[in-house]
Amino acid sequence: MSPQTMRKAPDGGWGWVIVWAAFVGQFLAYGSPHSMGVLYPEWLSAFQEGKGLTAWIGSVASGAGLIASPICSACVVNFGARPVTVFSGVMVAGGLMLSAFAPNVLFLIFSYGVVVGLGCGLVYAASVTIICQYFDKRRGLALGISMTGSSVGGFLYATTQNKLIELYGLEGCLLIIGAFSLNLVACAGLMRPLYPPGYYLKQKAAYERSEEQGFPELEKPSASQEPVTKDLLIVVEVLDLPTAHESSRVTCSLARKKRQRADGACACSPVRFLQDRVFAALCVAMFVFTLGAFPPVLFMEDVAQSEGLVEEVSVIPLVSIMAIAMGLGKLALGVMSDLRWVNSTYLYAFTLVGTGVALLLIPLSKNYIALQVLSAVVGFFSGNWSITPYVTTKIVGMEQLTEAYGVLMFFGGLGYLLGPPFVGWFYDWTQSYDVPFYVSGGCVVLGGLFLFLSALPCWERKMTEDHSMPEIQYTIDCHKVASVA
Repeated sequence: MSPQTMRKAPDGGWGWVIVWAAFVGQFLAYGSPHSMGVLYPEWLSAFQEGKGLTAWIGSVASGAGLIASPICSACVVNFGARPVTVFSGVMVAGGLMLSAFAPNVLFLIFSYGVVVGLGCGLVYAASVTIICQYFDKRRGLALGISMTGSSVGGFLYATTQNKLIELYGLEGCLLIIGAFSLNLVACAGLMRPLYPPGYYLKQKAAYERSEEQGFPELEKPSASQEPVTKDLLIVVEVLDLPTAHESSRVTCSLARKKRQRADGACACSPVRFLQDRVFAALCVAMFVFTLGAFPPVLFMEDVAQSEGLVEEVSVIPLVSIMAIAMGLGKLALGVMSDLRWVNSTYLYAFTLVGTGVALLLIPLSKNYIALQVLSAVVGFFSGNWSITPYVTTKIVGMEQLTEAYGVLMFFGGLGYLLGPPFVGWFYDWTQSYDVPFYVSGGCVVLGGLFLFLSALPCWERKMTEDHSMPEIQYTIDCHKVASVA
């Protein structure tokens, strides 16, 4: 993230309009994928394929956007949140409408999985980035409100899709919700950028360089050039000391080149974040969480029907219960993360442990009410998505949030991609959901404990004792002049 984002965030004003636009955007984009448990039995009945293969539709839809998060984040940084959201609206709507004409499951994996999934990933990256720019002190609350949109969408879309299937069939349902998703373009209009995008800044820098090359004579530095001379330390050899005007020109030129090299090094090495112990543990925890916590969204209705607890999808499906509980969890956890006495990393680890315990109890449930309660518990703790950007900011800092969050979402996408096929294949093999839910719950619990232990302050004290070295001191040589640039 560029240094411009280090300025003070407004923490209000038009930022609340941005929060509303992000809320509606996530409602429109994630409503259908988060309630795909209603579509899953219909696809099983329509194409007569195995549950493992059919599960790839949902896993790719949820994983594609997250795996491509580094690319999505780069798009937001370079082009801005508004054009990215417009393009994502076209992708989500086009993918849903294209899925209405799918001849087989493989086509659905592309149209619903890849196309819709990438569109959702672009919406998510744009929403997180622009909200973090507009908010600082109330960032947890703002993220919680905006990300509740996906949960509200999952709750309402589950019932709506169920009713649309009864009235117009599966194809008509996909066409209608696809057309409705085009309202994402309207949401993009409200996302007024706080800072110019990277592509504009690069074009401006190129224009300034061309002007300097065309006019060798440099006029007297203006006041607008003075803020540039506060960031980097440039050392200039005093062999033939230039005049004041030439020295100013050399200093500014070297400052720009050094800043470009630094920005390029940061942009080209996202793997460097994994050298941080807590961030690496967060990536592992994210992977096991998405690996184990996402299958219930897709399979809970099928679990109830396979166990004979319900004959068909109920009026209020289990995925709707999970979605509304997830919305409450996002809001509550977002508010809690803003409290000074709450450690957001420990809070995130606690939600993972709670989710894992609920997953372990699902195979033991022998009535529909128990499944409803556990669905609500899993949904509430899965609301930790609202504090994920907050935790990432605390670990790597606001300046590196976009790149680091893209790396983190890549690991989350891998879990989303592998989780549902894993559960589906286990069911095809054992004709039971017990073993895969035990494995999933155990993995999520271990991930939460691993993150908690990695974030303990005792590791910091130990590293300080082992690597206590005096800081490097830079002195000015008698043949050099320090110039602030």
